[in-house]
Amino acid sequence: MIALVHQLRLEADGVVSVRLTDPDGGPLPPWRPGAHVGIELPTGLIRQYSLCGSPKDLGGYRIAVLRERRSRGGSEYVHSFLRPGQKLRIGQPRNNFPLVDADRHLFIAGGIGITPILPMINQLGRRPWRLAYCGRTSGSLAFQDELSVHNGHSELFTDGNRLSLKKLLAEPRTDTAVYACGPESLLAGVEDAMRDWPTEALHVERFAARPKPARPNHEFEVVCARSDRTLTVPADRTVLEVLQDNGIPVEGACREGICGTCQVRVLGGRPDHRDDILSEAEQQAGDRMFPCVSRCAGPRLTLDV
Repeated sequence: MIALVHQLRLEADGVVSVRLTDPDGGPLPPWRPGAHVGIELPTGLIRQYSLCGSPKDLGGYRIAVLRERRSRGGSEYVHSFLRPGQKLRIGQPRNNFPLVDADRHLFIAGGIGITPILPMINQLGRRPWRLAYCGRTSGSLAFQDELSVHNGHSELFTDGNRLSLKKLLAEPRTDTAVYACGPESLLAGVEDAMRDWPTEALHVERFAARPKPARPNHEFEVVCARSDRTLTVPADRTVLEVLQDNGIPVEGACREGICGTCQVRVLGGRPDHRDDILSEAEQQAGDRMFPCVSRCAGPRLTLDV
């Protein structure tokens, strides 16, 4: 669908928010906290951004973009060239980071990682929750004005007041859902500090695929059940590339296993999961996969495509 760039606003050092609306003034599709949208920039790049406004406001979507020092073109375009009045193609909201029901919620955000968490804490309202929000400086932390109404629940951490994950997560709890989003160093620290917590307690959203050791690839077959075709996936190509090259309609965006756009159902065979979306239990179920990165653990895979 097409969206209109309605407003850009500086939210922190190097962070700009963008409000997107329907060009004809109509409502946008509904979404829930944790959702993101894919946005196609005029350069042809497709980037995924968390929705950080209010799900009740279907008159517009709000995203926030950090100006990356090593930008691959997306954040640099938004900060340098995007202007109100431009039209962009955007996808439907997708949610790989949904807010689960729990007695208590603990949110840990690093920098731009506050974006998917902000709608969550606003939805929880007065229910028991706590936010630890960290960044290099106070000026780099976005949406502080909105967070100020939650002073009793949120605490800001900068280099002058460092966040201790070991202290924050010292006591494993069975009644608490922990949500973490931010740079890989923060997420790795959270995972390390939660080794003794219940596995299902941690929910993580990544903006980039985490570093992984190289794994050998082998050639295998993909049976496309709905298309009644069998294709060969060479060791040097992804399942998504082979499907798209052969006219099988599967969308793809990030191609890193983090956005969820290309999800397909698995009808047979054992996937070799390499994404950063599915939990360990979901991977063990083996009923879905992300063909942009995941492969087959055996000779043949049957997909619902």
